[in-house]
Amino acid sequence: MAAISFLGDLIQTISDRGRDLISFGRGDLARMAGAADLAKLCEDLISRRGEASGVALARLILERYAALPQDERLAFLDLIAREFGADHAAVEEAITAYRAAPSRTRLGVLHEAAEARSQELIRRLNLARGGTLALVRMREDLFVLRKRLKDQGASAEMRDAADSLDNDFEHLFASWFNRGFLVLRHIDWSTPADILEKIIRYEAVHEIADWDELRRRIEPPDRRCFAFFHPALLDEPLIFVEVALTTAIAPAIQPILAHERETIPARAATTAIFYSISNCQKGLAGVTFGNFLIKQVVEDLAREIPSLKTFVTLSPVPGFRSWLDRERRADAPQGLTREDVDTLRALDGDDWRADKATCEAVRRAMLPAAAAYFLRAKNERGRPLDPVARFHLGNGARLERMNFLGDTSKNGMRQSYGLMVNYLYDLSAIEKNHETYANLGTVAASSTVSRELRSNLPPPRAVVLAEAG
Repeated sequence: MAAISFLGDLIQTISDRGRDLISFGRGDLARMAGAADLAKLCEDLISRRGEASGVALARLILERYAALPQDERLAFLDLIAREFGADHAAVEEAITAYRAAPSRTRLGVLHEAAEARSQELIRRLNLARGGTLALVRMREDLFVLRKRLKDQGASAEMRDAADSLDNDFEHLFASWFNRGFLVLRHIDWSTPADILEKIIRYEAVHEIADWDELRRRIEPPDRRCFAFFHPALLDEPLIFVEVALTTAIAPAIQPILAHERETIPARAATTAIFYSISNCQKGLAGVTFGNFLIKQVVEDLAREIPSLKTFVTLSPVPGFRSWLDRERRADAPQGLTREDVDTLRALDGDDWRADKATCEAVRRAMLPAAAAYFLRAKNERGRPLDPVARFHLGNGARLERMNFLGDTSKNGMRQSYGLMVNYLYDLSAIEKNHETYANLGTVAASSTVSRELRSNLPPPRAVVLAEAG
């Protein structure tokens, strides 16, 4: 950390001295009030050769960008998307030269010509101290711009330019946030308060109401929390996972989160349950962290607590309710029998859980429907509809168990009628499961899950389902 701080101070010194080398100062920048003026500064930035002046200018641009109102920020990003593309004439010239005499050198020239100028702009903006985080926030604005262009029916050319700029961000972020740069840290009650506050704020699966609840999740001996950090974002977690150490696979989240519960010594635990995984930085969407995080935490916990033999998740099923409701309304449901459709009409009432017989009937119809959802319902790429399923199955986990009313919170009922699932990370089978899923789209599932699938459903080839928008 000291080395990183020294490097940051060095960059700051270069930036401060570089201000004397550029032809304008803070007063001039303050008068540049609009997106067009800021885009001109970006033109100046990518044309400069001096490192010191470039660092200073990058810092000024990012400061000014952050001070703009949202509409101006979006206008700036629109300008960058449309005006900082590749030089098409240079691309054509490089293609012609390569076709005339193919060589690695000429292929390199073609590659360089095809790169959008926006990529070089992003690289140079990253020279400023705090530039990486500023660029992550800038990409969050770009998401807003892309949605606005889509909603407003903007031309295909404008939408393509914004999409291409987003690809530039994602391409560079994938390199900058490579696993080799990530640092895994154990989050406990001694972690600095500003980071703990962000854990509360960024929790995306099971809301943390206050500091007392956070303490219950990270301080007891049978609870763990781990997060990935990056040297350029020292106090900003990228992703974190909360873990419960137990003596069995848990079928529900409420006992894990209960205020009053019996704790166990860590050495008595045989099972580690990953019950919440939260991505913290929206601007890093598309950059993979979760698979590295889980595998690293599994290795660390197995080393720390030799008694742990089972590593599972207790996962939400965010797309299940919307899929089930579509199936119930369909003229020819693909994942339900007609009898199941009739039984599941009980879900339209508010009190179906209160009646024991009705609740049991819903359970007997819902679990087979859930099996069809996981094992048969596919998106346009032939992968499971559920995004959480795609994540864990892609990591090599196995769909181990489906838990009826595993999450009876308001959010749990809203997204899945309370359904939760366990994905098992069997260290001896992870690689095999990953390969079969990646190459064949095969969903690794336990016999318990497979047995729930109805035998009288339409043939799998008849299943044509689109992911809900």
